[in-house]
Amino acid sequence: MMHSLPMTKHISKLLAVAGLAVLALLIVALLPLFAEAEEIVPQSRTEMELSFAPLVKQTSPSVVNVYTQKRVTSRVSPMEQFFSGGVAPRERVQNSLGSGVIVGADGVIVTNNHVVEGAESFRVVLSDRREYPAELVLADERTDLAVLKIDTDGAKLPTLPYADTRASQVGDLVLAIGNPFGIGQTVTSGILSATARTDVGISDYAFFLQTDAAVNPGNSGGALINTKGELVGVNTAIFSRSGGSNGIGFAIPAEMVKRVVNAAINEGSFVRPWLGLAGQAVSYDMAKAQGLDRPIGVMVTEVYDDGPADRAGLRRGDLVTDIDGREVFDEKGLKFLAAIKSPGETTELTLLRGGKQMTKKVKLAPPPGATEADVVLLDGQNVFSGARVVELSPRLAEENGLDPFQKGSGIYVHSVLRRSVARGYFRPGDIIRSVNGVQTKSVKDLKALLKPDTHTWNIELERNGHMIQGTVTL
Repeated sequence: MMHSLPMTKHISKLLAVAGLAVLALLIVALLPLFAEAEEIVPQSRTEMELSFAPLVKQTSPSVVNVYTQKRVTSRVSPMEQFFSGGVAPRERVQNSLGSGVIVGADGVIVTNNHVVEGAESFRVVLSDRREYPAELVLADERTDLAVLKIDTDGAKLPTLPYADTRASQVGDLVLAIGNPFGIGQTVTSGILSATARTDVGISDYAFFLQTDAAVNPGNSGGALINTKGELVGVNTAIFSRSGGSNGIGFAIPAEMVKRVVNAAINEGSFVRPWLGLAGQAVSYDMAKAQGLDRPIGVMVTEVYDDGPADRAGLRRGDLVTDIDGREVFDEKGLKFLAAIKSPGETTELTLLRGGKQMTKKVKLAPPPGATEADVVLLDGQNVFSGARVVELSPRLAEENGLDPFQKGSGIYVHSVLRRSVARGYFRPGDIIRSVNGVQTKSVKDLKALLKPDTHTWNIELERNGHMIQGTVTL
């Protein structure tokens, strides 16, 4: 025992020397890897935490600036009118700026509808400062998306691939790329704060990604990307009282972006598929009555006769919990998940009926009835002269954010010409129910009542859910 201590010390020294030698060899072996790290695009979350620079370099050329121009008429103040002796309203050109994302190598660009709304001309500036005039292919107010096309003379542009947003999770790292305040392309980072926000009030087809990446005015239409360099969504709005970023931004998911872009390129228009049902979110008490441990799903309150849901066998009182395997919590989410498919495609609904679970395959179809293409301009010497009207239908209701299940027939006032007779009596959105005691079921019915020798009209109409009755004499 007395002689074991020196031997132990000797062995320890040998082990220490050997360990240092192995460590030195490892460092020498790894030096080339560290030297090449700057040229490698990060492939994992751990690598990504070092720097986003390679990812930004890869993706930012696919994000563009969108410039628009429109003519606006400046109102003349009463003071100017008084001192200038009737000055005519002045026209001026108004410029606006937003962002866009290249999704087609041949020059297809997606942006927000509110970026291009009302504009007369469009110009796209790429990240390398090349400029192109752009053509508006499709603008859809309901989804707040628009598709532009530029002619690159055969040159291929860098694009962003679509992400599978079904795999997106709260906490995922994301980057927002755009042109806030017109100061130039800017990149901000954050995480996904939520993946299915519906109570935002931005569009009817609301199913937004929420992020805390700084999104400011000018970012609209820009890209929200993941760490794979894929397009997760198109930045569309911020929640702010000051107009600046407060860490709450919203993006339209890539699956809806893809649907609208494909419709623009292949169909020329975006026709929303229709389930043919109305529903309401499930409360805790309703869930308990169905034997559920938590509120989930949409309770069917209306089924349109001979509509897709009716043909599939759905009934009032059914509780729809899933669509194509994805949980739903309100009608907006249900409509969104149906709208990412095309009319003619089939979707599968999982539902509870009498406590029993079942599935129903629903073949989606456009809502029936008249569309905005059927709008008629009324003229002549009558109270309706200058009103653009169309027969009320589920399809028209869907296109204009109305209730497709509203009862009763009527004529929908689509718009009213300025400086027309009708301007003094009707507003866009009015529903004309009857004229001189005759129910107006069609535009033909209404036109038949507009006789040249008639000067008095007793009109019944619905405005903002309220019935209004009155007599007009010209």
